[in-house]
Parts: sequence; C-alpha cells; structure tokens
Amino acid sequence: MPARKSTAPKPEKNKSLEQWIWDAACSIRGAKDAPKYKDFILPLIFTKRLCDVFDDEINRIAAEVGFRQKAFQLAMLDWKRAGLGKGMVRFFLPLVPEDPEQPVWSVIRKLSDKIGEGVTTHMRAIAKENPPLQGIIDRVDFNATTHGQRDIDDDRLSNLIEKISEKRLGLEDVEADIIGKSYEYLIRKFAEGGGQSAGEFYTPPAVGTIRSKVLQPEPGMEIYDPTCGSGGLLIKCEIAMEEAAKGKKRSIAPLKLYGQEYVADTWAMASMNMIIHDMEGTIEIGATFKNPKFRDKRGKLRTFDRVVANPMWNQDWFTEADYDADELDRFPAGAGFPGKSSADWGWTQHIFASLKADGRAAVVWDTGAVSRGSGNAGDNKEKTVRQWFVDRDLVESVLYLPENLFYNTSAPGIVLFLHAAKPKARQGKVFLVNASQIFEKGNPKNFIPDDGILRIADLLIGWQEEDKLSRIVDHAELKKNDYNISPSRYIHTSDAETYRPIAEIVAELDAIEAEARETDMALRKILKQLGV
Repeated sequence: MPARKSTAPKPEKNKSLEQWIWDAACSIRGAKDAPKYKDFILPLIFTKRLCDVFDDEINRIAAEVGFRQKAFQLAMLDWKRAGLGKGMVRFFLPLVPEDPEQPVWSVIRKLSDKIGEGVTTHMRAIAKENPPLQGIIDRVDFNATTHGQRDIDDDRLSNLIEKISEKRLGLEDVEADIIGKSYEYLIRKFAEGGGQSAGEFYTPPAVGTIRSKVLQPEPGMEIYDPTCGSGGLLIKCEIAMEEAAKGKKRSIAPLKLYGQEYVADTWAMASMNMIIHDMEGTIEIGATFKNPKFRDKRGKLRTFDRVVANPMWNQDWFTEADYDADELDRFPAGAGFPGKSSADWGWTQHIFASLKADGRAAVVWDTGAVSRGSGNAGDNKEKTVRQWFVDRDLVESVLYLPENLFYNTSAPGIVLFLHAAKPKARQGKVFLVNASQIFEKGNPKNFIPDDGILRIADLLIGWQEEDKLSRIVDHAELKKNDYNISPSRYIHTSDAETYRPIAEIVAELDAIEAEARETDMALRKILKQLGV
C-alpha cells in the first residue's frame, strides 16, 4: 500500500526567504522593540525546520512500511533503542498530529488556546527528548510577562506562527543555511531600520566569502572562530571547501568546526546553525579573550588548521594586567600588550597562538590597525606588535575593503591574512590589495558584487599584481615606512585622495602632531641647556 500524501494546505514556495522573514517580523511589529523580534522568530523557524525535516524522514520510512502512523511508531521505537543520530531519524520530535497524515508542524499551528504556554511546552518537550537541543531551542518563554504584560500576546504569536507556516523548510525546500541567513538578514534589517549597531555580530556576506575562498580549507580540516557570532564564517568555510571539491571522485570529509561566543542568545543561534547544517562542530559559550574554552589535554591552547574571526573593533576594556596574567603563551616577549586603546593586535596574537605550525588565518579589522603608530616618534605599543608579526614573516596579505560595507560604521575595514609557514617564494614579502573601488552602491549600504568577490579572491590566492589594485611589497619597503602595512599607503587609485577615509587621515595627522611635539620638546631642552 503506497504512502498517503498529506492533505495539509500547500505552503508558499515562491516567496523569497527575505520577504518571508520580514513578513514574519512585521506580523508582531509593536510587540517588542525591533531587535528583539529575532528572539521569537528564530526559535520558531528552527522548530519549523526540525518539524519539516522530521516529516521528510517519516515520509521516507512510510514509503517502505506503508503509512505514516506505522512510520511514527517505528521511528519512536528505533529512537529509544539506537539514540541520537544513530537510527532512522536525526532528531525525534514528540509531536504526533491527531491525524498522522498531517504535517508535524500542525501540532503547533493548530494551537488555539494558551498559545504561548503551548509553544513553550512543545519546545521544552523537544529539547528534553534531544539533549543537544537543550539550552538552545528551549531558551525562550513565549508566555513570559514584563510588569504583568505579555511580551508577545497570543494574537500576535498566532500571526507569527501563520507567517512561518507559509514556507516549507524540508531537506529539498531550502538551502541548509536557513538559520544563519535568517539571523543575518534580521540583524541587517534592524541595523538599517532602527540605527542599531550590528557590527559585532554581522559580517557582510561578501567579506566572509572572500576569506573562505582565500584560506582554501581542505576536507577534514579543523576551523576555529574565537568570536563566532551566529557561526556564519564557519559555515562559509564549509561551503567553500565543498565547492572546491565538486567533481572530484573521492569522497570528502567534512570540516570540523569550532567556535566560541560570549552572548548567550547568539551562542544559541550558532548552535542551531551547526545542528541544522548537520555539520561536525562544537560551539562553546564564554569570553574568549579572558577564558578560551578550547584547550588540549595539557590545558594549553588548542591549535587549528584555519582561524577566521571578526571581533569587535578597537576594544578598550583590556588592561596590561590582563595580558600579563595570561598563562597560555599568547602574548610573547617583544610583542605583548598593544596598548589600552585597542585590543585589535591582542586578538591577532590570540588568533596566531591558535594556529597549527602550518596554519592560516583571516581577521577583519579597522583600517587603523595596520597603520596606527607608524611615523610617530613616540613609543607606540600597537606598532611594536605589528612589527613583531611582520619581522617574523607571519603577515601574508592585507586587503583594503570598500567604504560603507559594515553596519556599525562607514569605515572601510581591512582583512589581515596570516600564514604560520609561508612558502619560500612569498617569504620576506607581503601582498597588498586596495579594493576600495570594487563595490556597487546599495541602500543603505554598499556591497561587493559576485564578480568583484571572485576577482579579489583570485588576486589574493595567486598574488597577482595589477595596476592601481594590488602590489607585492618586500619587507625593506615596509620597514622604510615604519611598518605601515595599509594597502592605501602603497597603492593609489585614481580617486585615492577623494576616497581616503577621514579616520585614516586623522590618525596620520595625530602622528604628525605627536612627532612635532616630540621635536619641539627636544629643541626646548637644547635651548635651555645653551641658556637661550
């Protein structure tokens, strides 16, 4: 007897992911401030994905045994026997519709009374049945109140559930990165609409794609992100590896992904992302800089094949005592404390210490990180750390990005590429790319088009020099320029003067003023000694 098809209403397939997500957000507009919408939307999207994938698996079993009711029974018995990830289904959902032919999601969709309480109860039941989902899917109380007022009332919650019901999220319906894309889209929309700062969470997709292509992750490698946010950069490395392996006859081993995130809600998003991708990974929670969770058996810092990161720029809350107290050999003598005003190079030291002997890394920074202190006669700790990296031939490339890509700043940003064991042909040199003009105008933010992404990645992979775009610069020239490694210093586009960012010009003026003060003080001292 063939399996019967569900008679549930057919979900919307043609509506774009972005429009569908924004419609869902608008369905509860006014229930909470915009940046909080994601706290309700994403767990429901994740649950919808789990339900639809579970339906796909139940239908597969039903095709063999005849009907869905028997498939549910077999899946439950097998789950109790085999356990998580070892049997017929990836996750077992204790949501069985009254009519087994109806979708599993209908159990939530048909809630009509005490909806908030019912959704919360179902999510907690799913988490209890599936230990890896505990602390992830059951974090949000859909029945919560503040000062006696429901955070999201049942009417708005019902509207949200209906909007989410419009799109099917099964194995063949959407790409695997549904949670990551949903999270990034909401972060971006809230940043656009409400003036919110999203930079510490959101890396423009083009920047993540360029980095993953340039790092060329290979099957089975271990990839680490110490400030992983929703896990998007780790996912892009997996995607880049799979794309590079297309057409090869051998089977490919998945990447092993590791991330740490200190914001609990964002950690939950990253964990959802790993689960929904069926990827091998571990996401830890905690503040990486002061307490990195990934250690080896001896308690030392664990090392990885590749490291990707976009930490918050110019953090100023770490002191010299934090560096001195480090017991993980991250801040070596001669480099160490980069100064109180910016931890950019402190993070870079952590990233380098997390690399294997032949590992590679890519980190996004403010443009000042590669130029501050150069030309300044006074002692500059940040420049000292930068010099330590250059002199040890650890800097492979620097990419200067277009302006107005990031959501918390209009500054261009740079990508610093490290290589712990540069090939002989590249030793004693650094490859610089000034991609400030490779962008298209967007509203409200600029973006790098697909052909621009490929062009930039190809340049960085092949170290291809191109007029007004890229140059190979030897260490002697870098030293001559006092270890300024900003591409804009060495590669001038036709509109260089027009497009040079104000922040960079101000930094140079500050350095000139500091040098002038030093010279003036020295001159006054000489004149005083001469009695003039």
